Formats: sequence, C-alpha cells, structure tokens
Amino acid sequence: MDGSTTTWTLRELPLAVTREDADAWLVAGMVRARNAVIRAEWGSDDFAGTEREELADLAHQRYTRRRRVVALADGDEGDPDRVVGYARLDLPLQENTHTGYADIGVLPGHRGRGIGGALHAAALGLARGDGRTKLVAETDHATEPPAGPGALSAPTGSGRVPAGDPSVRWAQARGWRLEQVVRHSRLHLPVAADVLARERAAALERAGADYRVVQWTDTCPDAWVDEFALLNTRMSTDVPLGGLDLEEDRWDAERIRTTERQVLGRGEHLLTSAVEHVPTGRLAAFSSFQVPGHSDEFVWQGDTLVLKEHRGRRLGMLVKIAQLDLLARERPAVRRISTWNAEENSWMLAINVALGFRPEGCVGEWQAELSAAPAGD
Repeated sequence: MDGSTTTWTLRELPLAVTREDADAWLVAGMVRARNAVIRAEWGSDDFAGTEREELADLAHQRYTRRRRVVALADGDEGDPDRVVGYARLDLPLQENTHTGYADIGVLPGHRGRGIGGALHAAALGLARGDGRTKLVAETDHATEPPAGPGALSAPTGSGRVPAGDPSVRWAQARGWRLEQVVRHSRLHLPVAADVLARERAAALERAGADYRVVQWTDTCPDAWVDEFALLNTRMSTDVPLGGLDLEEDRWDAERIRTTERQVLGRGEHLLTSAVEHVPTGRLAAFSSFQVPGHSDEFVWQGDTLVLKEHRGRRLGMLVKIAQLDLLARERPAVRRISTWNAEENSWMLAINVALGFRPEGCVGEWQAELSAAPAGD
C-alpha cells in the first residue's frame, strides 16, 4: 500500500466488539498496526498485543470506558491491512473521571500526511465529550539520552527523553507537557545463584520473623482478596506520580475478581507474591508478573509495592526474589523480564539494579489540558 498516494478516513469502533461481529476486522487491523508501531519503537515483539487481548479488554468496560478510532486507507471492506493508524482512549469510570489515557499511533510509512493529527483531534473530542478535562499519554524511546542540549528533562529533575525525537516534538506542538520520565529496565534470566543467595539472605535477616511470603497464580485466594484490594488501592498513590493529576483509585474484592477474569480472558496469566505481616495477619507488600499469551520467553513485571508503614525492612527485595523463585517454578522457559519505574523512584530502582536489571530505554509521561482545544488539533 503506497502511503504517498492513498487517501484515508476515520472510523470509530463500537464500544463492545466480539470476534463474530462485522467490525471485528477493525480490531484485527488495529492490533496489527499497533504491533508494527511498537516494533518500530522498541525493535522487539515482546511488547506486542494480540487480537484476543484487545477483544477481552473491549468486553470488560465496567471500570474503564474504552473508545477506539482507526484510520483506514482505501480498500476493500473487511481488509485488516487498511488500518494505518489508531487512537486508543481509556477513560476511568470509578475514580479519576476527570482524566483518561490516550495511545495514538500511525504506521511509519503513512506518517506526515495528517493522520496522526486527525486521530489526535478525534481522541480529544471524545474525551471532552465524556467530560474529561485532562489526558495522559506516553512516548516510547529505546534509549534514554544523557543530559545536554539533545535531551528534554522531566520537571521532577529525574530522567530525560530525546528532545529531537519526532514523537516528542509532535506532543509538544499539540500542547502536551512532559510530567515524568519512567525508566524501562530489562532482566535477562537466569540471575546468578550467588546474587540471589546473597540478596535473599540479607532480606530475610532484615525482615525477621514478623514477615512471611505467600504466593498464588492467576486468582488471589479468598483469604487474601480484601487485603490484596487494599494493596492495589495504595499502589495508585504510594508510588511517585510526578506532575500527573491522579487521585486514589479504589479497589475492592469484586474489582480484583473482574480484573482477573479480564486478564485470563486475554489468554494471559498472573503470578503474584505477597508478604504477610504475621503479628497482624495483614499484607504489607506484593509484586506481580503478567505472562503474555504470545511469548513463552517474556513476562511483564506488574506492580510492586511495600506499604509505607512497613518500609525499611527490605520487603521490596524479599518479594521480588520470591517472584523470581515462583517464575522459575511456574514458567522456566522465561528469559526476559521488563519493568518500568519512575526515574525518581530510587528505592525500587536500587532493588532492580541489585538483581541485575539494566536500563533499556525510557517512557515519557505527558499530560494535556482539555479545557480548551490546543493548537494543532
């Protein structure tokens, strides 16, 4: 398809699409286009998605309204290859109803023709129509630049994105403000046995007898689900957020179960370790892995949190090592783990570095005000 000669139109997907619907080909095309964009940005298919994952997300809209718009090149109805760009909009429905999350991408061969700008305008229009006054978006960068004239630093004082990157210039031209930089780190398995033994022994000694590890796969045991919901609630505000305007996101047992069904419906799996404070019987920390359906060698590091009142006892290291033990037992073929941490989160970054995680790029977290239409829509 020649991007220099084809014309294009925008089409919004219905809120809920199933594989049997006439519009299912739009989902397939959007997933293909997004995977191509991800591959161009990261040089890897580890972060790719699947049609099953997207359909499962569209089927679960109790806590998040998911709006999707695609740019279609000329061609036959039903041809997924017509999708040359996309705007994915996730709008929280419980808390943070003033904001949302936008993901906009255009196939490399179709850029520079106004498609991204049209998708951007469509996404902002949908967000405003839903009563949102702000949006959050990300730019992905395979390398974090050193300090200097070629770098744009986060207002937090930690982390930089490449100032000359087309995505950075594009976001700035449309009124977006860089609020935070997140480091992408990669751990290549296995971790040296002596490193694990040293760090495990030090963590156990510091934690003492008042703490013990509990673990589960896929679904949280009923005995822990309320505690796990509390940890997820605290995760929403206990981590550094830079200048992002986000309030506490409340979780309960029902939301935990709904999210588990969504993840399993995506063809993915969950591995979770938590730390119990034995004297109170409460959970003090947790860490999770999300196992994608498209790869046996890669997992996403999900959230990791130690409650503020339990910090200083090396529980972060304890629970991260417990996760590596669980992963080795349940998914021995995994060879790569990716994690993302705010550059100002020096405590968690130190744990990751000690375990062997190494920086492999960064993500810019951007925020836009929607009270008035920014120039360049």
